[in-house]
Amino acid sequence: MKTITFGEMMLRLSTPGFKRFTQTDSFDVTFGGGEANVAVSLAHFGMDSYFVSKLPPNDIGQAAVNHLRRYGVSERFVVRGGDRIGIYFLETGASQRSSKVVYDRANSAVSTLAESELDLDAIFDGAGWFHWTGITPALGQTARDTLNSMCKAAKQAGATVSCDLNYRAKLWSTEEAQSVMPSMMEYVDVCIANEEDVQKCLGFGGGIEDVESGHLNESGYADLIKNLKKEYGFSAVAVTLRESFSASMNGWSAIMMDDADCAEPYRSSRYEIKLIDRVGGGDAFSGGLIAGLSKKDNSRDALEFAVAASCLKQTIPGDFNHVTEHEVDQLVAGSGSGRVER
Repeated sequence: MKTITFGEMMLRLSTPGFKRFTQTDSFDVTFGGGEANVAVSLAHFGMDSYFVSKLPPNDIGQAAVNHLRRYGVSERFVVRGGDRIGIYFLETGASQRSSKVVYDRANSAVSTLAESELDLDAIFDGAGWFHWTGITPALGQTARDTLNSMCKAAKQAGATVSCDLNYRAKLWSTEEAQSVMPSMMEYVDVCIANEEDVQKCLGFGGGIEDVESGHLNESGYADLIKNLKKEYGFSAVAVTLRESFSASMNGWSAIMMDDADCAEPYRSSRYEIKLIDRVGGGDAFSGGLIAGLSKKDNSRDALEFAVAASCLKQTIPGDFNHVTEHEVDQLVAGSGSGRVER
């Protein structure tokens, strides 16, 4: 199935090991970004994956394009232009010390991408799925206008539209998010979120839990999902459940309700993860859910696939989820001992 994602691809500079920003004298270099991460997951899972963005016509922009090609994502609809690529710096936390992200992405190329630079007919010709996140409209009015046009084109083409709400406090305020995001939900079939995303982007559903306590109020999440479906008419709502015991150890699961096999909220299997790199974990969930809903026999199996895929991602350095469909299926089937494969 032809899948389309739209968003910003960034240069990622992370401190080696667990060094702090203030002590490191070098950075590990790679690329990432929410929608690009999803595109790579989809390519790994055998989907026909296209990424839409804008990158500067310089060597760093070309390196980003090459990175997409390396993992099987088509860059056919990546526009070359603008002055710079967005950058984010990552300091990986450990134990009781949180990870930190510093953005340097103001006026990045994708924030200038106008609808007139895209061939929407070609992009959505034969497309079965379009995915975006709440990060993209936070990049400015031009990005919002282009995203709106893409959502309309996706619906006209008959594609399923999914959105990971992905609230980012360093990009916009809750007031800005709530002035933009609710109206965009009219295009969305599959909504992906966590409790904070729903509260900050859509303005309701807060107070279910304190994520740092490690305690989950499952009935509260079930009510939240039911309310979201009723309010916006989503065909499916999936909420990730992270129990944050420390920066090194998390519980991980999800709950979903849809119009098919999960008429009542369904809670997935739960994994305890010793974190290597949690950045991109939510994107891996989105990629796994899209692939699962497209390829698995039922939506419960799709959710289990998504949770297992995102569990594995959080054991892998970098933004991208370097796992195969077979490896995810093995974990779903119970092969999670971590024994050496010989």
